[in-house]
Amino acid sequence: MPNQVNKTATHILAAICFILIVLVFKRNDVASSLFTSDHLQSFKTIFISILLEAMPFILLGVLLSSLLQTFVSESAIQRFIPKNPFLGILFACLLGILFPMCECGMIPVVRRLILKGMPVYIAVVFIMTGPIINPIVFAATFMAFRNHPSIAYSRMGLAFLVAVVIGLILYRYIKSNPLRLSSSSKTSQSELESHHHHHTDGFSRKITTFFAHASNEFFDMGKYLVFGSLLTAIIQVYMHRESLLAIGQGPISSHIFMMGFAYILSLCSTSDAFVASSFQTSFTPGSLLTFLVFGPMLDFKSTLMLLSVFKSRFVFSLILLISTVVLVCSLFWEHFLS
Repeated sequence: MPNQVNKTATHILAAICFILIVLVFKRNDVASSLFTSDHLQSFKTIFISILLEAMPFILLGVLLSSLLQTFVSESAIQRFIPKNPFLGILFACLLGILFPMCECGMIPVVRRLILKGMPVYIAVVFIMTGPIINPIVFAATFMAFRNHPSIAYSRMGLAFLVAVVIGLILYRYIKSNPLRLSSSSKTSQSELESHHHHHTDGFSRKITTFFAHASNEFFDMGKYLVFGSLLTAIIQVYMHRESLLAIGQGPISSHIFMMGFAYILSLCSTSDAFVASSFQTSFTPGSLLTFLVFGPMLDFKSTLMLLSVFKSRFVFSLILLISTVVLVCSLFWEHFLS
């Protein structure tokens, strides 16, 4: 019940913030007095443009994610997992093409897959690549970088390279189950799932579940998008361009900055490309790729979700592994493959 109350309060707060934003940006007497300087006008233009460009892709991603969440069982996916480790990693990398899900809904699904027998290294690769290597994210990235379409292809390739490296490392060193749930909890988990499926039998109930899931996920992703767009607009308008260029053109500092930026913003992978594209004149293409690959694999909100599902030691080891591999592979990609 407390979780439901907190979720409802969050939704109400997000709705109030959205209404206030609309009222502020609407041309009225108050807005006219507030938005008179060039800086504020630029801030409004950048903020709204990022928001409007990303919103259709978020909506499409939410609908598809809810459709899969409601009508496709995890056991149906688990039956197709290859036994060979490399083929299993390849399967996990390409699974997002068939099941394009946002990272917001990936971790709970993967937890159930692990409980049903999916190897941990395959599950983690699916968590990392599912939000990137899928047609919705590719279309959003291609649209955001219309003047530089190679970014969209490079994003897919770099994400695949990073996932393969991390998957092989996890296969080699992770032998125990890192889930917080012990083996004795699997029975109760199965009972809960059976109870859930019993109450969601029937097409009408599934339709209700579909719209409820879509509504919750839209608000969850929407608030991160609004926050990310707001912070991006503030940085671009009010941060000294000389300082931004000094960071953005650094051979390593630009990549590290973009990794931290992606972690803090916690944007959905269907919208982060529009934020990244607004930095094309300030940052190198390689650092933009780092932002586009690192963010969906690891950010603030996904860290909290990982800690709620996996053991803390495993999560912190995974954070260090993802950060190191993404940085090394992105530098390699920038110097040898771009």
